[in-house]
Amino acid sequence: MSLSRKTCLVGVYEHPTRFAPDKSQFQIAAESIRGALDDCGLTIKDVDGLAMAGTGIGPMGIIGFCDYLNLNPNYVDGTQIGGSSFVAHTAHAAAAIAAGLCEVCVVAFGSTVASSRGGGAGGGGDTADQFEIPFGVTTVGAYAMIAQRHMHEYGTTSEQLAEVAVTMRLHASMNPVAKYRNPITVDDVLSSRIISSPLHLLDCCIISDGGGALVITSAERARDLKKKPVYILGTGEAMRHAGRGKRDFLDIAAAQSGKLAFERAGVTHADIDMGMIYDSFTITVVSQLENLGFCKPGEGGAFVSGGRLRFDGDFPINTDGGGLSSCHPMMRGMFLVIEATRQLRGECGPRQVRDCKIALVHGTGGALGTRHSGATLILSNQ
Repeated sequence: MSLSRKTCLVGVYEHPTRFAPDKSQFQIAAESIRGALDDCGLTIKDVDGLAMAGTGIGPMGIIGFCDYLNLNPNYVDGTQIGGSSFVAHTAHAAAAIAAGLCEVCVVAFGSTVASSRGGGAGGGGDTADQFEIPFGVTTVGAYAMIAQRHMHEYGTTSEQLAEVAVTMRLHASMNPVAKYRNPITVDDVLSSRIISSPLHLLDCCIISDGGGALVITSAERARDLKKKPVYILGTGEAMRHAGRGKRDFLDIAAAQSGKLAFERAGVTHADIDMGMIYDSFTITVVSQLENLGFCKPGEGGAFVSGGRLRFDGDFPINTDGGGLSSCHPMMRGMFLVIEATRQLRGECGPRQVRDCKIALVHGTGGALGTRHSGATLILSNQ
């Protein structure tokens, strides 16, 4: 079944909080839903589909959230695959709407991981971890191994990785709700302390509270709503793990999910005007860009250099400041979809990408060096 242009993102909202000790996760998510519905001119009475994931929210959490909202949807999706969950939820909602399972689906997220001191970025989960945790494996350690391998194989440098962080901070400086807005330089990144070699402090995502919501409906219904619709052209999902008895740190789920999304959307890499690429660490961006096919394996370090990723560069990414500078409430996929939608609407002010017509969103969940998910969307305003 082709989903191309049958469904649309019609409402988005990013909660402005970055530290909210006075709020619960459900409250942030509910306030975000209200904002997204206001954005498109719908009300909670129009909603008959709900998708949700969150830090510390178990598989039954979506039932409690329905109670919290006094909502009785016809379609629910509690898929929990880490930071890419909300990218996958968008694809699932599109399929559900196209299949007639619901008409208006809301995707919601709220997190108080910073104010509740609930932990850092990424992470594994469940049974397989029992074989690794005793040996001291950490999330940042897993990504550091990716970076070390990339440097060993291809000569990638810390200076090249640092350019990713510098560009994200530039974008954050133009985003009034970004957590960190003061400019940084490559030297600032390299002089920040080592967290797990070769990754410095400023190579690592921040920790914040936050939340957001999306409203998805059919292309037909979108014609009557407040904002210009953003069409879902193609989607893809994938997983990577070491269950095959082989662990290639440089082969990630993006290679599979990206290929599916491009095939289903019927577009090429040259058609993409900007990207929202999960940036838990600077090496995450380099690895994903290679696996998504924007450059060849080993060319990622050069690809992210020279200002290419800037909002006014050849391939702008993460124009909100990303997880490195704007927000990272442990799961960041929600904000990738929000910013891509705003760019396609032309709503991003000083950081607006010129002539933005097609955007790619890619989220990852878990940790690239152990087990992880990948979810890709290709979106268009036409």
